[in-house]
Amino acid sequence: MQFYLVGGAVRDKLLGIPVHDRDYVVVGATAQELLNQGFIQAGHDFPVFLHPKTHEEYALARTERKNGHGYHGFSVDFNPNVTLKEDLIRRDLTINAMAMDETGKIIDPFNGLEDLKNRVLRHVSDAFVEDPLRVLRVARFAAKLYQEGFEIAPETLELMRKISLSGELLDLTPERIWLELQKALLTPNPEIFIKTLRQCEALKDVLPEVNALYGIPGPKRWHPEIDSGIHTCMTIHRICAETDNPITRFAMLCHDLGKGLTSKKVLPHHFLHNEQGIEPLKQMCKRLHVPREYEDFAYMVVLYHSEMHHLYRKGPEGIVDLLTKLDAWRRPERIKPWVLCCKCDFLGRKGFENRPFPRADYFLGMFSLCTTVKAAEFVALGYKGKDIAEKIREKRIKLIEDYFKILPKDEINDHSNEMPAQLPQSKFKEASFHDRKPQPKLKPLKPYSRIAFFKIRRD
Repeated sequence: MQFYLVGGAVRDKLLGIPVHDRDYVVVGATAQELLNQGFIQAGHDFPVFLHPKTHEEYALARTERKNGHGYHGFSVDFNPNVTLKEDLIRRDLTINAMAMDETGKIIDPFNGLEDLKNRVLRHVSDAFVEDPLRVLRVARFAAKLYQEGFEIAPETLELMRKISLSGELLDLTPERIWLELQKALLTPNPEIFIKTLRQCEALKDVLPEVNALYGIPGPKRWHPEIDSGIHTCMTIHRICAETDNPITRFAMLCHDLGKGLTSKKVLPHHFLHNEQGIEPLKQMCKRLHVPREYEDFAYMVVLYHSEMHHLYRKGPEGIVDLLTKLDAWRRPERIKPWVLCCKCDFLGRKGFENRPFPRADYFLGMFSLCTTVKAAEFVALGYKGKDIAEKIREKRIKLIEDYFKILPKDEINDHSNEMPAQLPQSKFKEASFHDRKPQPKLKPLKPYSRIAFFKIRRD
């Protein structure tokens, strides 16, 4: 029996980027032989085993043959006579079809090293079209490796389009779609995942709610990029420079879903897009079995993100009421991420990428002041029940009234944030977001805590 390191671990090692997971292929062995050596079987459908000490995954070499429809329509052979090359040829991309033996020697039967050097994502064989999940996987690798300069080979993109047009993407299980989306949200450039799916005509089947945003205009004065789909991707790009939290990134993906439902009669305006965005969010989350913590935070961002851009219209009372709607008093850990989403919504527009947004800090300052008000001081004064809540609200409003006195005039009248300066017409054209050159890395904010993180395989 022979052991080989395979797949993403070999690829990332050769690229000099961190290796998060290691997978091994075992050639010339049976399941019983691995069990006899102390390996623990982890897979039911496939003989996948955990190493008794490292707990890394070891799988028997296998071949696959398409004999049905969709993702599950395969017959699999784990015969101990299956060769390493036969196992590698079933993989999706040449850069994922390399192996490394125990001496460090690279086995590369499909020129993965050459494609790695040339920064090309290329399919291994024409059998690529047999598995519709590969459309999402390649899109994810395009997002993961975008900053490394990788591009999808035209012929591979054409096969992805062929799969999309076949209708087989509709056979993917919600769990598999969500897992790929979740992994994509952890890449440096999740917007490339969305862009790639749209390029190969897969977005309409995988994420129809997001696809509906493309072709929907916004007012040129506030959205020089015009297209709502482009704006969404620009906001995702921006928030990835600020946080690697997939929950927050998912909320940014969903924040403008309501614009896809705007009546053509009122375009390019979107007067009710916040409220209208709740239904497509619910539909997406229900269809994909999105975890509740993702949906709950996205709900808050979808419904209330526009209020940051009109923050002072209802005075101090309005700000206290907004914090109440955000459940700030019970869930204070959600306020910073929500503010961050609002900030990235503002900055995720053509020509606005480097504009100041001091409102984020001002709002957090007002929130911090409000948290200093405690019920105990009013209980001590003899107040009871609803009277305590009213006194707390009154004091919070008074604190914000005093805070208003130190705010710049332009901040209060919204001129610097809600009504941005008109950009020259020459800047209205679509540009840097879709350029091949990777976007520069932006300076991140200090990380925040208490929003749930998930340990997700990144390969």
